[in-house]
Amino acid sequence: MIEALKSDEIVNKCGGRFKLTALIQRRMAELMEGARPLVERQGRSDLELVIEEIVQDKITYVLPSQAENESDSD
Repeated sequence: MIEALKSDEIVNKCGGRFKLTALIQRRMAELMEGARPLVERQGRSDLELVIEEIVQDKITYVLPSQAENESDSD
């Protein structure tokens, strides 16, 4: 599963390596604080879960300014 990080597909899905890293870090923190995984654990580490969530489009990176704009329109 970690091999997926070597693929440009996952990097492009997030909009770049920095955004990918930020997304992984934020989701890892959520999981450590008790958030439920969005995919089956099946004996995988938290990092492997986060990568699988990204690959399956379960989570995406949204810039803070974009998130504020979306909440303002609701």
